[in-house]
Amino acid sequence: MFLTEFLTVIVVHLLAVVSPGPDFAMTVKNSLSYGRRIGIYTSIGMGLGIGVHVFYSLVGVGLIISQSILVFNIIKYLGAAYLIYLGIKALKSKPANSLDYQVNLTEEKISNLKAIGVGFLTNVLNPKATLFFLSLFTQVINPDTPILIQTLYGAEMILATIAWFSIVAIFFSHQLFKEKIIKFKHHLERAFGVILIGLGIKVAISSRD
Repeated sequence: MFLTEFLTVIVVHLLAVVSPGPDFAMTVKNSLSYGRRIGIYTSIGMGLGIGVHVFYSLVGVGLIISQSILVFNIIKYLGAAYLIYLGIKALKSKPANSLDYQVNLTEEKISNLKAIGVGFLTNVLNPKATLFFLSLFTQVINPDTPILIQTLYGAEMILATIAWFSIVAIFFSHQLFKEKIIKFKHHLERAFGVILIGLGIKVAISSRD
């Protein structure tokens, strides 16, 4: 009975999650900088962030956030500041030869837990994600749909998010890809730094429309 609704949720969320944005930029950056494992843990953090959006949508807090200019702006500016901060850090990337690159990966400049935290904050502080999930749970999902079924929808979106960004991490951390970009990896990291700063500014000046 809920199959059509479930398929709609899958398609709508899939279109949203594959669209380039802060999550994509952060996954690629961490995969290039620290390797596959850190990229995948970043993806897990983003999935946990989705869990937060799903939770407050289920309990109705998302509506409060969307209707309160103060709360929405707090989330918006925190998210913007965080993206700009990460972008500035990426701009400080330095050139590295093949040996240095492998040493950096071995030393794991950031821990698995920190990678999860970066992914989590990147996702959960995105005000557009707040509005997306509010729209999803009010316009796509029927209010009469049992909470258990809605929770299953949420679980699917969490797993789909982790799966998609894990694929992104695996691709950008592949050995063949890394061998091609070692010499100009720092340029890519700086480019992603600029992208993150740009996304942060975009978030800061965005409205709820």
